[in-house]
Amino acid sequence: MALIQKYFPELSPKQLEQFSRLPELYAHWNNQINVVSRKDIENIDERHILHSLAIAKVTSFKKGTTLLDVGTGGGFPGIPLAILFPDCEFHLIDSIGKKIKVVNAIAEALGLENVKAEHCRAEKVKESYDFVISRAVTRLGRFYPWVRKNFNQRSKHKVKNGILYLKGGDLMEELSESRLKKIATYKLSDYFEEEFFETKKVIHVPAQ
Repeated sequence: MALIQKYFPELSPKQLEQFSRLPELYAHWNNQINVVSRKDIENIDERHILHSLAIAKVTSFKKGTTLLDVGTGGGFPGIPLAILFPDCEFHLIDSIGKKIKVVNAIAEALGLENVKAEHCRAEKVKESYDFVISRAVTRLGRFYPWVRKNFNQRSKHKVKNGILYLKGGDLMEELSESRLKKIATYKLSDYFEEEFFETKKVIHVPAQ
């Protein structure tokens, strides 16, 4: 977990232990249910765990913050962020039930009491949250209507309530066609020096 500690040096012993168990847990479950590509499982600390934690470089969530992870897959970005922010509440959803089985098993193994995982589509979620987080589920113009009903009105962070979306590549066309306002783009190469992050970004879309 040297890579995680490099960018997050203030982790508690409990958090370090939880992060250190993630590669083995995912390797075990990936042999039964494929939630991480065979290539990426060997680089899970960089391409999944640290990538998920990039959202924490944009804003540090305050105690009591509620977050909805849409299309979580095997638990990214929700599981790493739930370890980093144990005083926040995370609702992880995916339309594929077997992936939620993995999420629940890993959350239980790590003792993550701040994680709720559910086999569900975003359109069916009725609760409200401070932030919706996700990792490149679909184009923003399609994604935003799924969750526009799910934001708390009152913001308590410098970054306003809305979507924090992990994306890669050239996004000019996608952002333009979405017709969403006041979008902010954060380059992960400003935070992480590894080559993998050169084209990666966090996109913030305030509730609108």
